[in-house]
Amino acid sequence: MTVHNEVQALIYSRLTTDAGVAALVNGRVYDNPPSNADFPYVSFGPSDAVEDDAECITGLVITQQIDCWSRYQGGFKEVKSLADAVKKALHRYNGALTVNALVEMTVQSVRHFRDPDGITSHGVVTVQAIVEEP
Repeated sequence: MTVHNEVQALIYSRLTTDAGVAALVNGRVYDNPPSNADFPYVSFGPSDAVEDDAECITGLVITQQIDCWSRYQGGFKEVKSLADAVKKALHRYNGALTVNALVEMTVQSVRHFRDPDGITSHGVVTVQAIVEEP
């Protein structure tokens, strides 16, 4: 498994087992959401990696976007609650990777905005994982 897939699997596992996230999305965490997905839900967005090598250590800083989606008609309340639950589940999470070593996982930012369709609220949680490769 690549380091990118391993980090995504760790994040997925955390989001699908965390009580705070589960209470809001009931397992609806997707890599590729179906077109008929029930709202609210969480999906994986873009990611990137930057080399972070040091003497005798091969490392990567992986940045993963986590998207939170809601069609709650009362404004941003639901998507803000969901993005906050995702942040709480992932910030400083010290889960274990199988092949590589997770040094640190942090949430770098959380944003909320209305999508162009005028009915969907979108939350973006930016997660950074520092990983050492064997």
